[in-house]
Amino acid sequence: MNGETRVAFVRTARDGSAEPIARSVPLERPLALEFNGLGYAVMMATPCDLRDFAVGFALSERLVSHRDEIVDVECHTTERGEIVRVTLSADRAPALFERVRHRTSDSSCGLCGIENLGQALRPLPAVPAQPPIAADAIFRALAELRDHQPLNRSTGAVHAAARCSQDGQILAVREDVGRHNAFDKLIGATARAGVAWDGGFALLSSRCSYELVEKAALAGCATLVTISAATDLAIARAKACGLTLVVLARPDAILTVTA
Repeated sequence: MNGETRVAFVRTARDGSAEPIARSVPLERPLALEFNGLGYAVMMATPCDLRDFAVGFALSERLVSHRDEIVDVECHTTERGEIVRVTLSADRAPALFERVRHRTSDSSCGLCGIENLGQALRPLPAVPAQPPIAADAIFRALAELRDHQPLNRSTGAVHAAARCSQDGQILAVREDVGRHNAFDKLIGATARAGVAWDGGFALLSSRCSYELVEKAALAGCATLVTISAATDLAIARAKACGLTLVVLARPDAILTVTA
């Protein structure tokens, strides 16, 4: 599935003239995630690169600590949406059951209570130490990103997450209607390929929320660059784990969060 479809519109100009046109729009479908037969979450996502998404999601949710703990991923298309069934290794079952228990509690009353808040803001692993990324490398990746976004070029309505080398070369990109989904897809693709960040960085076409910082840290990515601004919690979480955060990355300037 290529992630887009054509839709008929009527284009009305300011002068009152109108004409029929066809335009590509991104697909957005319910995506049910099951782990070891347990229903875990239903997301709204672009239904492509779903195996990458499942692996990245499992890593970001701390259901697994590395790719080898995922035994199998099966994807099924139904009339109502997509179902992705993930089999985790037997030794991950206790962590899975505990997380499902917390999610069930959370869904009934929100993040209410010390135990749930503790789960929401669990300590992050320290990110690997690496040399600072040169500003020129970030500007290079920014300039090249559009050429690696075929779905957004067609629709103008999806986010991208890119894995970039230390010198700013774009190595891989994943797209999705959701910024979190796009990053999970990229993290999953990186894990499935068995490659490391190797001193490179992630570039996201979105604002930076704390969840994106956490995904980067858990994936072992030491530098995160986002095109829009960051929240205060994202900045605090980045500082706590030693992640370098670059925000409001534009063609003429970038902002690097200081210690």
